[in-house]
Amino acid sequence: MTTKNPDLRMVATLVLATALGIPALAQSNTSNQSPTPPPTPNAQVQTGTSASGTSNGMNPGDNSTYATGQPLPTKSNEGFWGHMNPFARKKWVNRQLDPVKDRLNELDQLTAKNANDIKDVDSRAQAGIKQAQGTADQASQTAQSANSTANQAQTLAQNASDQTGKLNTTVSGLDQYSKVSDTEIHFRSGQTALNAKAKDALDQIATQLQGQKGYIVEVEGYSRTRGQAGIQSSQHMADAVVRYLVTEHQIPVYRIHQVAMGNAQIQTADGTSTTGSVVRVSTMQNSLAALNSTSSNAGSPIGATQQSSAQPSPQGAASQPAAQPHN
Repeated sequence: MTTKNPDLRMVATLVLATALGIPALAQSNTSNQSPTPPPTPNAQVQTGTSASGTSNGMNPGDNSTYATGQPLPTKSNEGFWGHMNPFARKKWVNRQLDPVKDRLNELDQLTAKNANDIKDVDSRAQAGIKQAQGTADQASQTAQSANSTANQAQTLAQNASDQTGKLNTTVSGLDQYSKVSDTEIHFRSGQTALNAKAKDALDQIATQLQGQKGYIVEVEGYSRTRGQAGIQSSQHMADAVVRYLVTEHQIPVYRIHQVAMGNAQIQTADGTSTTGSVVRVSTMQNSLAALNSTSSNAGSPIGATQQSSAQPSPQGAASQPAAQPHN
């Protein structure tokens, strides 16, 4: 028994040493083997994917699906124990994980680059939006200014059109006169001089004509006397009225129209007729007088004293005998 025990111990020691040395030798052989080339697109290259490479809608053969354009190589080196190596060392594990770490670093760099690109695009987009908004605001202000200018131009055009219309009306009515007032100056038979009351009546007419345009004065002389003597008498009475208006009030002669009617019938406002030694003074105006009145923003002085009918002075009050001096 004593001789067999040492042999048994030796055999057991050899068996145990062999069992422990074989895994180490297998691991060493695995580390000395060169890495296999990347698998072809049709080969299985990733753990957890199917043989066709279409797991999750990804095609391993499509380089556009990878961040760096190449698939992640898989270390499929098999050691002594085949697919299962229970004695994998840290160095072997690091060799398997180093490509993953490198690829993760590449993905981090690509993510940072994409983030910077997105930030740059966003900043340029914001600047473009701000510039476009400023341009739009400026265009809006320009449009408002143009609208205001257009409104002013339209107002001026409307005013010019109104003025043109008024001018056309004025021009078309220059030869059309309307009667404004009638005043009758009565004389005693055979007398042609003016007394104070007659002069007051003519002064009132002249005051109404001051500053006016587009007016005329009609002076019609009537006499009780028949024939040529009556015409001459009516002419003398009309001359006395015209002379007073021209010399005392500077009424232009071209605005006065005078006629000697002799023994003609005098038409009254009620449609009847009469005779007498009378000088009828009528003031008339055309469209120019109305335009002048509108532009001065005041009513026509002539129109303010319009008389619906002639206002004769009392019989004999507007004349006096020629032998007596007059004022």
